[in-house]
Amino acid sequence: MSVRRSPRPDPAAGKTRRSTWPRTLARLALGAMLVGTGISHRTVAREEFQAQVPDFVPLDPDTTVVTSGIAEITLGSALMLLVRRQATVGWIAAAFFVAVFPGNIAQWLHERDGFGLDTDAKRFGRLFFQPVLIALSLWCTNALRPRRRGR
Repeated sequence: MSVRRSPRPDPAAGKTRRSTWPRTLARLALGAMLVGTGISHRTVAREEFQAQVPDFVPLDPDTTVVTSGIAEITLGSALMLLVRRQATVGWIAAAFFVAVFPGNIAQWLHERDGFGLDTDAKRFGRLFFQPVLIALSLWCTNALRPRRRGR
């Protein structure tokens, strides 16, 4: 005697599992945050972002800030729009957050003020936020979920 399993809900029919809503909202919020941050890289917070560029980066700090701003706008847009490739975008976002982490460390080590981080304690505390962004990008895009064969 075989046991019949009920079919999985069809997302296209609007019957999604509840667990997808928190992930979707987090993915859209993370994407919007990245787009907003990327825009501020190129406009109002340009000088403050330059304080985070480590000395070992071979590019001019302004070029680095502008380039990373473009990357953030692109990545944030991809998080919000590329639903079918969201796991791939999640891995790219996590890699991006890892890549910019040395900037946060440099800001702390070299005691550079920016974004209201005007004490060593505040700059040090910010270091713990980056792993949260890495985890969030992987969680909200389901990037850690094993891939199914045949997809």
